[in-house]
Amino acid sequence: MELRQLAVVVAVAEEGGFTAAAHRLRTVQSTVSTVVRALERDLGTPLFHRTTHRVALTPAGEAFMPAARAALEAAARARAAVSPVGGRVRLGVCPGLLADWHRVLAALRHVHPGLAVEVRQIRPDAVGPVLAESTVDVVLAVVAGCGAAASDDLAPELLTTLLPGDELVLVTAPGGSRSAPADLAELSLVDFPPGWAIREAVDRAFPCRRLSLEVDDLAVAAGLVRAGLAACVLPAAAASRFPDLTVRRFDRPPPWQLAAVHRGDPSPAVGALLAQLG
Repeated sequence: MELRQLAVVVAVAEEGGFTAAAHRLRTVQSTVSTVVRALERDLGTPLFHRTTHRVALTPAGEAFMPAARAALEAAARARAAVSPVGGRVRLGVCPGLLADWHRVLAALRHVHPGLAVEVRQIRPDAVGPVLAESTVDVVLAVVAGCGAAASDDLAPELLTTLLPGDELVLVTAPGGSRSAPADLAELSLVDFPPGWAIREAVDRAFPCRRLSLEVDDLAVAAGLVRAGLAACVLPAAAASRFPDLTVRRFDRPPPWQLAAVHRGDPSPAVGALLAQLG
């Protein structure tokens, strides 16, 4: 099985036909058909139902497609890790997610000095639409019910690349206990506006908490905590930006799973960004 075969099968599935896939791949329809038939013989099962008017995935094809997309994505990331990439990549970030984005972009520029990166804020409920409209190439979001559209809610042509795991922690003024109470109802809390993935995740994890302050900046929230005016629930990675504050961990930490959401068959520029984010 070759990556070229996987790319052809994915193109046929996403374009809905052999002719359209050939156009996308800049080849002829007969070549696409030959490659698909060879892979089906190798696998011992058909991947597509072929009729006069349409091409659709078989159950085996449906099962095969996520792994094929993942293999193509992994190959793109591997190439990007060793070869300088040029061009442009547009990154959408849900508010409050990429606390150290300047470090990520600086490291990316060091490895790929010819790659230009544009960053813009994207609301969690707009992840699918902006990718479908090609407004951005990659969106950094929270998945699996942690505050943004879960991967099951996204269009099938979009891929979700999970990033290193994290957890939500309680941040308080310097000193004091290192363990967080299970019930936050008695605490004064600083939180973030509706539409921020952090706010949505905390709303789900602690529905009975009392919101005392609301700000739209992580550093401002940290300042209020530092002054002893409130506590704040943050992802552990974001809390690490403020080492003077006390990080208190929950016995059962609410999950915080970041992911990069993008279209299938990523370009070298997208692969380079994914490699750096991962």
